[in-house]
Amino acid sequence: METIGGDAGAHGYGWAGVWSAVASLIFLWSMIQQYVPSQLQDYLTTLSHRLHAAVSPYVTISIDEYVPDSFSRSEAYLAAEAYLSATCASSARRLRADLFAGSDRMSVAVDDHEEVVDVFRGAKLWWRKNKTLPRGNVISWSAHEEERRSYCLTFHRRHRGLVDTLYLPHVLAEGRAAIVRNRQRRLFTNNPSSDWSGWNGRVWSHVKLEHPSTFATLGMHPSRKQDIIDGLEMFRDGKDYYASVGKAWKRGYLLFGPPGTGKSTMIAAMANYLDYDVYDLELTAVKNNTELRRLFIETTGKSIIVVEDIDCSIDLTGKRKKKKKKKKDKSGKKKKTIPPGPAKDEENKVTLSGLLNFIDGLWSACGGERIIVFTTNHKEKLDPALIRRGRMDSHIEMSYCCFESFKVLAKNYLHIADHELFHEIRQLLGEVDMSPADVAENLMPKSKNKDVDGSLGKLIKALKEAKEEALAKAVAGAENEEEAEDDDEEDDDSSSSEEEKDGKNKKD
Repeated sequence: METIGGDAGAHGYGWAGVWSAVASLIFLWSMIQQYVPSQLQDYLTTLSHRLHAAVSPYVTISIDEYVPDSFSRSEAYLAAEAYLSATCASSARRLRADLFAGSDRMSVAVDDHEEVVDVFRGAKLWWRKNKTLPRGNVISWSAHEEERRSYCLTFHRRHRGLVDTLYLPHVLAEGRAAIVRNRQRRLFTNNPSSDWSGWNGRVWSHVKLEHPSTFATLGMHPSRKQDIIDGLEMFRDGKDYYASVGKAWKRGYLLFGPPGTGKSTMIAAMANYLDYDVYDLELTAVKNNTELRRLFIETTGKSIIVVEDIDCSIDLTGKRKKKKKKKKDKSGKKKKTIPPGPAKDEENKVTLSGLLNFIDGLWSACGGERIIVFTTNHKEKLDPALIRRGRMDSHIEMSYCCFESFKVLAKNYLHIADHELFHEIRQLLGEVDMSPADVAENLMPKSKNKDVDGSLGKLIKALKEAKEEALAKAVAGAENEEEAEDDDEEDDDSSSSEEEKDGKNKKD
């Protein structure tokens, strides 16, 4: 027992001596650093790294938080952080939680000086998050110069090819996907160009997108909704397909129909289904084509760019101005035309050509995964070149409420799938044009106690009134046409009588 105790005491004393020596070396090195020039410190650090690389079979890749000579954070760093938070954070002992502006949930990331392990196709990889403090004699002008963080990826040199060709692209793709999943979707609107300059100038302003519309609550025939959903899924997953056919990864939708048929609701449902941001482009605030291109460049992928009421925004009828012929004076010489002043109207104007380039020109390929949506109440007013296939790939007519659409609205507002009054409502909807917005307004309960019979009865009453108004308008229109025909006949009779009189006068 004494021998064992003696050995244990000697062993404990030995470890105490080791820790004491390590503490002494650390203290000594901290004292030396105060007197060793920074150039010599950098040289010694570089030399130690070379010696380590010559002996160690492992390779290390560093990913800095900030881009050199820039105030912006590195996309590679953000992707790596999101990837590790989604895949390896569960094995970390120390984590850091942050709540970013506009987000609804906290983001958890690996803390400083923490190491996690990842396994990819049989290869073991180590990630470590480092933080470097600035030297005491350096004055920093920005927050990211005070503390520099980086992720270091370490792996065996035999996995170098696997890491370069497969693992790093995998980390980037999965990290970007995790960022999209964790972000708060936003609704953007364009600022006037006068606000673009300055240290805090921004092209777009945004708020949180909280529209509750989904395809499940959208009042539309189920088969039509399914066709739209299939098209959106094909677009979302079609990056390789678009590249193989040589097309930019974008898609255009034209939503047309009477007011109140759900065009804006459709856009919100598309954004919620795809988890995309929405850019509401106000063309009347854009001065010229150059600003329009700038706005498009500042948009991000996974977004829907919307121009509502395109026929009312600006003059896009597509009428080309004909060249005016030069007039000649009395002597036969061509008159000198006075040169116009500064081309203010041309420079400060968004033209049809500029909008076409915005949709389908070379600039449209600057960035991928964008959907462009135009809405209009009068499709016939738009230039055919603006809405042709290839620019507006899908034309969706938002029509009046049919019985299938009514059943969706009845389920949303009254939580019923069938009722004895449905037969009468089906018949009336086949005879009367009523928008889904008007149907929903009549179905909406006016109190906490949902009166299903009362809501349906109110809808039937509104449909009957609309039917009577339509019949009255039809009768009035028929009477106006008869009066117009009578007037035309009287005009013809009077003209013929005048011709007869003229003929008699000529004979006399």
